[in-house]
Amino acid sequence: MRTHFITRLVFVLVCLFMARVASFAQTSPAHIGLVYPLSSNGKNAAAYTNHFSLHVIAGVSKAETGVAVSGISNIIKENATGVQVASFSNHIGSTQKSATIAGFMNKVRKRGEGAQIAGFLNMDESFRGCQVAGFGNMVSQHVEGAQLAGFLNIARSNDKLQLAGFGNMVEKSAGVQVAGFMNKATDAGTQVGGFINIAKKVKGAQVAGFINIADSSEYPIGIINIIKGGEKQVSVSIDETATMIAAFKSGGRALYGIIGFGYNLKNSDFSPLYAAKAGIGWHLQLLPQFRINAEATSTMLTDFKTADYHRQTLGIFPAWRFAHRMEVYAGPTFNYLQTKGGLGEDLRKNYIWTRNADHDRFRAGYIGGEAGVAFSF
Repeated sequence: MRTHFITRLVFVLVCLFMARVASFAQTSPAHIGLVYPLSSNGKNAAAYTNHFSLHVIAGVSKAETGVAVSGISNIIKENATGVQVASFSNHIGSTQKSATIAGFMNKVRKRGEGAQIAGFLNMDESFRGCQVAGFGNMVSQHVEGAQLAGFLNIARSNDKLQLAGFGNMVEKSAGVQVAGFMNKATDAGTQVGGFINIAKKVKGAQVAGFINIADSSEYPIGIINIIKGGEKQVSVSIDETATMIAAFKSGGRALYGIIGFGYNLKNSDFSPLYAAKAGIGWHLQLLPQFRINAEATSTMLTDFKTADYHRQTLGIFPAWRFAHRMEVYAGPTFNYLQTKGGLGEDLRKNYIWTRNADHDRFRAGYIGGEAGVAFSF
């Protein structure tokens, strides 16, 4: 009886000792190797948590708490804190904190936090911090921080910043989207796109090199603005140089864009001059049927030869609306003129100031006027 008790006690103590040893065995101060399983942790490397890892080709581990460096790739089954550096890729099975740097790709299955820098791509379920990628950052859920990509950023939501060489795509953005070509969001904060911005509801400003599209946007700045709750007009105007322009004006209740084409009537018989006009305007509503339209525009005249004519104009136009959709307007303009080769100098007789620069270039400033009629739809 006593012998049996002693035997059982020894067995329990041995089991506890082995469990203690095993628990210590799961943590390694350093993991050095060539490639799995040729390393100091051998074929059981995936069960170890390491404070430091260094592999010539690729390393495998359960978790990393310090620095992990691999010539090709780090493969971490669960969590990673500290710094992970690989010339090709880092693969993290659960969460990442601090910094992850890869020549090609960083992939975190769940949540990333801190910094991710990749030569090509960063992929996460959610992220907090700063992502930098040569090609793209792709997050399936929420981003709290900045996404900087050479080509494309994608997320379900982002409340800080998306900056991309080509485009940003997100369902909800409470921050700022800046892209060389396109921004797209369902709910947007501020969008700045080199060519186009697309959204449903915009809380801030939409600034595009060409076109803004939205259901509601109070401050769209673009040549064409297709706003569901905004205003669109077609207009015909004539100015002091006898240049007639047919224009399309579109935007929100305040800001709008202008694009138009036309013809100069003075030179129609001898040297035809064709016109193109673009700019932005602001509606200042004073009465239900009366408002002031302030417009900053640039007008070009050309004979399709070597000479050129450019005029920057600020116009203040009182406008009266009648028949619900019709509007007539007229007002003064303040103009800065640049011409080359003498083109268009004779369209205006009196200038406030003039200057003849080198290379046959003429500059001048003057006060003019413009009048027109517009139809809203």
